[in-house]
Amino acid sequence: MEKFDVVVVGGGMIGAASAQGFALQGLRVLMIESYVPEAYQPSQALDLRVSAISHASVQLLKQLQAWPAICAMRVCPYQQLQVWEDPLDKLIFDSAQLDLSELGFMVENRIIQLGLWQANQLSGVVCRIAKQSQLVSNTSEGVVLSVDGSEITAKLLAVADGANSSMRQQLGLGITAWDYRHDCFAINVKLDAPQQMATWQQFFPSGPRAFLPLANQHAALIWYDAKDTVRGLKQLNKLQLKKRIEAEFPRLPGSIEILDSGSFALTRRHVNRYLKQSAVVIGDAAHTINPLAGQGVNLGYRDVKCLLAQIEHYGLANKSKALRSFNVRRRPDNLMMQTGMDLFYLLFSNSLTPVQRLRQLAIKGAQGSGPIKDWALKYALGDI
Repeated sequence: MEKFDVVVVGGGMIGAASAQGFALQGLRVLMIESYVPEAYQPSQALDLRVSAISHASVQLLKQLQAWPAICAMRVCPYQQLQVWEDPLDKLIFDSAQLDLSELGFMVENRIIQLGLWQANQLSGVVCRIAKQSQLVSNTSEGVVLSVDGSEITAKLLAVADGANSSMRQQLGLGITAWDYRHDCFAINVKLDAPQQMATWQQFFPSGPRAFLPLANQHAALIWYDAKDTVRGLKQLNKLQLKKRIEAEFPRLPGSIEILDSGSFALTRRHVNRYLKQSAVVIGDAAHTINPLAGQGVNLGYRDVKCLLAQIEHYGLANKSKALRSFNVRRRPDNLMMQTGMDLFYLLFSNSLTPVQRLRQLAIKGAQGSGPIKDWALKYALGDI
């Protein structure tokens, strides 16, 4: 029987970050993942799954000693965020508002994961690639897991194996969930324009369309639309899709070459309980939100930061207090962000004329709101 202080189930962006943080606290950590991420090569195509990493999340990744490895691969800073329905009335957030060099970075999910795995190796995290992890017992003293037939014990179990978490199901925590009526269609393109430093989003009656700048004059075009429409877009060849983009997407900074595309279902989930005895769920295993504002992974990193702080403060000997403190801090914040994004989604997916007028007034009012606008930007960046 192998003994650890902490077992982290899931080696993605959130799991690997929490494992790294625990290891830097001097704890013996086991991280369980089902596969080894493919090593980085500069010639590799960009992933379709991209995250807008906020200023606060970057600071966390620096503290976890992973950011240099991530930057050595592929990142794209962005300095401005623009939102509009009517092109004449834009809500613009700029890094200069807060005297920052950038608002954040657009980074492929796997690049973040790879950077954290490199840091994990240096900090002594034990990584186990396993096909099956079964929860044997979970008491206030600790957990026992069967990992591909080997028995593992730990004082704390951190569950970070994603939105369809198997370990969350084994814990019997339950979730509240529903699908949004839109799907997300992501298109990676090469631009013939200079490197872009702004990300933007325009709202249409059928759903928003967004532009995410990526490294080396690349970009991700995000097209939210009805599920049937997205299914139709997926059937188009690259030439047909380019014509649809030119006809129906907001004006792009130059011509594009389509490299890859794919679709993702949009689902809202929130676990009914974050804690059970010696187990805690974090990141997408605990909550997923509408990606309109790109806050999903940043909420996960808020979870990581908070959990690490509570364990460091109380110690594993008092982990029940640490976990209760984590729950008190994180559940309301995650719920508020979920609710805010749902209201945002409902407001901008309504085609009634009075609601459209309300949206236009809201955007115009927000643009001139001064301190309120600054507060909203700081909250989105995780600085509040």
